[in-house]
Amino acid sequence: MPGTKLPGGPTQDEVMAVSLQKLGLKSTDTVLEIGCGTGKVSVAMAKTVKKVVSIDIRPEAITLATKTAKEAGVKNINFSCTEATAFLKHEETYDCAFLGGTKNLLAILPVLAKKVKRTIVVNAVLLSTVADAVSAMQDLGIFCEVVQVQVSRSHEIAGSIMFKPIDPVFIIVARGAACS
Repeated sequence: MPGTKLPGGPTQDEVMAVSLQKLGLKSTDTVLEIGCGTGKVSVAMAKTVKKVVSIDIRPEAITLATKTAKEAGVKNINFSCTEATAFLKHEETYDCAFLGGTKNLLAILPVLAKKVKRTIVVNAVLLSTVADAVSAMQDLGIFCEVVQVQVSRSHEIAGSIMFKPIDPVFIIVARGAACS
């Protein structure tokens, strides 16, 4: 969304495309998103699945994500301003989970390993987050793979075109089709 900015977002379209493909979403799925930010990924998932539950600890993120969903005409997303470890104390299970935010990742992953039936995808930009997520997923016996996505976009310069890189993103996958 032009003119709207939150730290760490929004997710680049190309990164989102790979992340959604790795999730392997189905029309009957209920998906949990932790760290919904601008709501861009929530809206994209909601167009494919039965229901999306999106949480973020930042009230400004929930406000923006709700606005993004409303503008997109999407009504199958439940937004909640809450901390993930508190939220995950509820009994609900999910088909898939997407983590765009990584606060308390090491406390969240063991709970998700029990509550998510199929696939967990974590997007990370920090190498320390990648190391932590992979190690935790390996310990839990759910690690599949890490994919690094590096996107560069064209820009005009001196009557020609150059490519300007965007920071790389690591897509960490647990369970799912990628493990097969």
